[in-house]
This record gives sequence, C-alpha cells and structure tokens, in this order.
Amino acid sequence: MKKKDRATIIQEKLDKLYPKTPVPLKHRSNFELLIAVLLSAQTTDERVNKVTPNLFKEANTAEKMQKLHYKTIHKLVKTCGLAPKKSRAILALSKILVQEYSGQVPSDINQLEKLPGVGHKTASVVISQGFGQAAFPVDTHIHRLAQRWGLTNGKSVEKTEQDLKKIFPKEAWNKLHLQIIFYGREFCQARQCFGIECDICKTCYPNRKKPIVTQKQ
Repeated sequence: MKKKDRATIIQEKLDKLYPKTPVPLKHRSNFELLIAVLLSAQTTDERVNKVTPNLFKEANTAEKMQKLHYKTIHKLVKTCGLAPKKSRAILALSKILVQEYSGQVPSDINQLEKLPGVGHKTASVVISQGFGQAAFPVDTHIHRLAQRWGLTNGKSVEKTEQDLKKIFPKEAWNKLHLQIIFYGREFCQARQCFGIECDICKTCYPNRKKPIVTQKQ
C-alpha cells in the first residue's frame, strides 16, 4: 500500500471516529490558550485543566499576569512538570506581551516563537486553535503514530511535520492534529499496540507481525 493510500484511509477513519474536535485545553481567550499550551509540555491536558482555573482566577490577561510574583505563579502551577521553568516563562512572556504587543497575543508564528517558553509546537497550536490558521503541530504522540502508520521515517518531529504537511490537504491540518492525538490516546498509546493491534495499524500494515520500534525525538 502506498503512503498516499494509507493517508487517505487514515483520514477517512479519523473523520468517522472524530467528526468534531473540541480543543482539549480549557480557555476563554488566546492569552489563556497560550499559557495552557505552554503548561502542557510534559504534562497531561487533564492536569493543566485542573491548574489553570485557579491561575486564571488570579490573572487572565497579560497585564494582570505580569504583576504577579514568580512565587505566586509557581505555587499555582507547581503540579505541572517543569513548573519553575514554566513559571518564569509565563511571567517573562506576559511582560513582553504588555510592552511590545499591547497585551495581545500575536497571530504571527515567528513572533510567538520568540516569546520565552514558546517553541515551534506551542506556537503552532496557538495559531491553529486560537487564530484558525493552518498548522500541523507535531508532538511526541503524533511523531510516534506517524511512524507506526508509515507516514514518516521518524528522524525528528520537524521532519514528521514536513512529511504530514506534504501528504495531507492543508485545509485538514488543524482537525487532523487533534484527531490523531485523540486516536492515540484511545487506541494506539505509547506502551500499547506498537503498530500491530489497533484498527489503523492493522489496516495500513495487515501483514506486520513484529512490534515496530519508533524513533524518539
């Protein structure tokens, strides 16, 4: 089966399973989305959604956040992984947003990537889910599944993003990003399936007998 054929099958199956793709991280503004995505690195969305209500109760805008003390932010997000680093980034980026962007989150991915604690993946999620711009954020989950499904050689998340953008239509990127995450969590988890058990893996590679070892980023 050719890669393009696998991609078509995958998209059709994902559309049937997940016709709607709600944003997993709870937020009421692009600023809240930015902070939530930043916090989600090496932390579950469930954990972030437990933390952010109290954080945003204290400060739900860049203007308010920049006035908080580092210790206050850290206390509110300490159950998230890398809390000290994230707390400093939240404070620093809030000050930059106020000073350079009138407190607003920029819609330009290059400007977003220059903010403290905001990498390419975080910036891609924000422009995709916050501004509706076409993007294909690739995290370790998508990187793993793309390898299991034969859509990339798995050398890096950057290469995986390039490969997925080439094979799937641009108008589907935003939805597919979430669909693949949802599918991975439900059917093709990191320590399960290994390319031989879930429906998509078996459909793409019906003759695969041995577990596939995916390359980590």
